[in-house]
Amino acid sequence: MNISAEKAGEYILGYTIFNDISARDIQRKEMALKLGPAKAKSFQNSNVMGPCLVTSDELDAGNLKMTARINGEVWSDGNTCDMHFTFPQLVAYLSKDDPLYPGEFIGSGTVGFGCGMELDRWIKPGDVIELEVEGIGILRNRVERMA
Repeated sequence: MNISAEKAGEYILGYTIFNDISARDIQRKEMALKLGPAKAKSFQNSNVMGPCLVTSDELDAGNLKMTARINGEVWSDGNTCDMHFTFPQLVAYLSKDDPLYPGEFIGSGTVGFGCGMELDRWIKPGDVIELEVEGIGILRNRVERMA
């Protein structure tokens, strides 16, 4: 609890890629209610991690190139150096007055202009999503319609 930003890096085991896929059609309906349960960001196979965990001593997480491709077409490019908060700052903030436990996963948010809503572009069944982060690899998934 209350980990300083200066010490927070010591608490980070490693890094991976996280794709928190959103069902924006459902999200629009849910947001109209302003409260209550939400499934737009939490449905079967919607939170994907991988392809591996790279330990924090293996890379400089503050300067990694990131690319999002749909069907091989680049939709977004970014770099972790452009994040509003560093990973240690996120850990420090999240630990303020709350315990963090070994093994907890923290998502840092979407790369700027890496969201289909920002781009006014939408994935559809059959599309292949590739999220690539320098030093970690490529997280590749195919969009499938749920029955």
